[in-house]
Amino acid sequence: MSGNPIRKVALRNLAAHKVRLALTVLSVVLGTAFITGSFVFTDTLQRTFDDIFGDVAQGVDVRVSAEELGASGVPVSDIATVEGLDGVARTAPLISGSLVVLGSDGAAVQTGGAPVEGLAWLPPDRTLGDPQVFVDGGPPVADGQIALNTSGAERGDLHVGDRTQVLTMAQGMVPVTVSGIYDVDSDTGGYIGVLFTETQASALFTDGRHVQSIDVAGDGSMSPEALRDEIAAALPGTKVQTGAEVTEEVKSQVSEALSFLNYFLLAFGAIALLVGTFIIYNTFSMIVAQRMRELALLRAIGASRRQVGRSVTLEALVVGLIGSVLGIAAGIALAYGLRAALNAADLGLPSGPLQLSPRTVIVALIVGVVVTVVSAYAPARRAMHVPPVAAMREESTGGDASLRVRTLAGVVAGVAGAVLVAIGAQGTGGGAAATVGVGALALIVAVLFAAPALSRPVVRVLGAVFARPFGAVGKLARTNATRNPRRTAATAFALTLGLMLVSVIGVFGASAKTSVDALVDNGVESEFVLTGPPMLGLPSAVVDAARDVDGVAEVVSAHTVVAKVGDDEDFQFGTAITGRLQDAVALDIVEGTESTTGDELLVSQSVAAERGLHPGAVVPLTSRDGETVDTAVTGVYADNQLIGPWITSPELYEQFTPVGSRSAMVVLVGTEAGADADAVRAGLEDATKQFVIVQVMDRDEFKGQQAQQIDMLLAILYGLLALAVVIAILGIVNTLALSVVERRREIGMLRAVGMQRAQVRRTIYIESLLIAVFGAVVGLVLGLVFGWAFVRTLADQGLDHIAVPWGQVLGMLVGSGVVGVLAALWPGIRAARTPPLEAIVDV
Repeated sequence: MSGNPIRKVALRNLAAHKVRLALTVLSVVLGTAFITGSFVFTDTLQRTFDDIFGDVAQGVDVRVSAEELGASGVPVSDIATVEGLDGVARTAPLISGSLVVLGSDGAAVQTGGAPVEGLAWLPPDRTLGDPQVFVDGGPPVADGQIALNTSGAERGDLHVGDRTQVLTMAQGMVPVTVSGIYDVDSDTGGYIGVLFTETQASALFTDGRHVQSIDVAGDGSMSPEALRDEIAAALPGTKVQTGAEVTEEVKSQVSEALSFLNYFLLAFGAIALLVGTFIIYNTFSMIVAQRMRELALLRAIGASRRQVGRSVTLEALVVGLIGSVLGIAAGIALAYGLRAALNAADLGLPSGPLQLSPRTVIVALIVGVVVTVVSAYAPARRAMHVPPVAAMREESTGGDASLRVRTLAGVVAGVAGAVLVAIGAQGTGGGAAATVGVGALALIVAVLFAAPALSRPVVRVLGAVFARPFGAVGKLARTNATRNPRRTAATAFALTLGLMLVSVIGVFGASAKTSVDALVDNGVESEFVLTGPPMLGLPSAVVDAARDVDGVAEVVSAHTVVAKVGDDEDFQFGTAITGRLQDAVALDIVEGTESTTGDELLVSQSVAAERGLHPGAVVPLTSRDGETVDTAVTGVYADNQLIGPWITSPELYEQFTPVGSRSAMVVLVGTEAGADADAVRAGLEDATKQFVIVQVMDRDEFKGQQAQQIDMLLAILYGLLALAVVIAILGIVNTLALSVVERRREIGMLRAVGMQRAQVRRTIYIESLLIAVFGAVVGLVLGLVFGWAFVRTLADQGLDHIAVPWGQVLGMLVGSGVVGVLAALWPGIRAARTPPLEAIVDV
């Protein structure tokens, strides 16, 4: 036979089974939609940020900045040095810092996470790029005046002439008057830019001796590269770049930040595709099994094995193409919806037109088509070996084929995986987590291979619980579920993967919340905790305000110190403490004293053991400005996740931290004996009200706040994983629908001998329930084991308590049963409508 008739047979077969085609295409659509949506969303953000930062160095030939990000900056004296060099036309210092703007209602203006930046305004004759375009009023001309960008003014409902306040970490509340409102070229989301006079910006955000950077414009006598080299030679120890290099660096940083988001979204897209792969594979396996006589008939009338195989592969190719094209369209809609949802949540994201690149289309098409064709490869090979004589008789669907080889392979992989997981769970760090990951992969492969053999005993046990109450109908459903273990396992495996990942995340979340609770319960002795925005902290003035409250005995503030320890190449985060630490935190000093004044240092036991430190040892600390201070170790404390690896004095903190970056991470407040807790709390709230960003919490509320942050992250992960679970549910629907077609004659016989339609439906419902619960049980067991092992490897990161969310586990188990029944509604109704006589004589 020629290839053309076979092609017609394949295409007409697809057209003749529209429901089967739709179900198969849908699994491809969902997987490719997630990948397309991920690319479109992140490409859109990338393009928008590129447009925003594309002119970050507009008019700048050379920029001079500090070597290390977060350092004090460039000495003011370097400005005169640069201006005295050949080829320099003029310079413009950059002075900036973080702050909070109060709106017309006296509350902090919310930006949805976008930055609020204070800047020094420079007149047009000193500005290197395009000057700000004012749409109302004018620039600040005196200290106490500010100008706002349009977005900031709208968010705060502020207008020219309005009086308000700004909160800075160094000086607390500063009264200001709005002098003008200026426009920006692109929509920067929730970003707020506050312009001050140069003198006030310097007082608020610098130590008076440094600026963040110096922008330089050349006079045209030399290239930017030559001017850069000249300035670098005159200012050794600084970072000197051309304007083009600055722009590329900023774009690279944005791209790197967005790449994590892209990888994150693509990982869930890959999960969805993996789940969809099993559904597609299962679908084509069943289609080939059902069409065994049809394919054998083709062989009997002259079709070659290769032609039969090509017909099945062609069907898969068509399904892959249709699914991928629809998936691309759905992905664009998904990206649009995701952006709309994030904007509705006011996350401060900039907006721009959606970007659909050729790379996105090509990747989605390749992935969707390749996954579908590869999934159909094994069924196509089986179709190629259909003997022509099979057209003359009923053919088994393969349910009774030997499972010995694949079961043995599964057992071997399972033993190896269990050993690796057990070994990895005994350690901590990246190596241990990688070992657990390899072991987890081996166990997943083991379940994939051994699931058919495992399904029979497990489904029989489940049948004894769920099917027995239904008598003969339940027994028939249990028999149907175990009759073709390969199909049952493949159907359940999609749900197994989804629930496995959900339960792993559940264990992580429960363990994280339990660990935080234990850390606060066992570590914090203060009655109240004061906190601010995570990326901003609290101004130092909060500490003095809290000390003046009646009933307060001790106020301890914790600050982050960044330094290189000893000969280390990388900077580390330590803690500086003001006040008596042991009055607020349960710190166990195992050697020496707790003194941290001047150039003194406390180190944790793990740091002391790693570096061989004891009281009296001298450890050099190097700041981001390159300043080195020899500190004396005064004591060693038991490892404490609240405090970190080392503690130094407030004096060293101020020496190592630029003025504009100083803030308290948290303030712990202890009360006097017998003090009324409610009265103290009211006093703290009243005293800190002026700072608008301060939250006053007791220990239980503080634990609840941490748990809420964990729950928000879990909600995002669960939302993304929901796609995999939806695909798994569709897989159950698909399998049952095809199973009804396969058993059409059997169902017709049962109807002919007296089975009622309700009983037929009930049989399908129970069968689906058993398959879903089997997949859920296996997935939950795997997820709990993997979650336990991974959490153990993170013990050194603070996850030192393992917790299992048993309520969630039970809910997922019950939910899986409900899902199984719901998934069977349409196939059950379809089965019940099978005409008895037509089904019996159908060939």
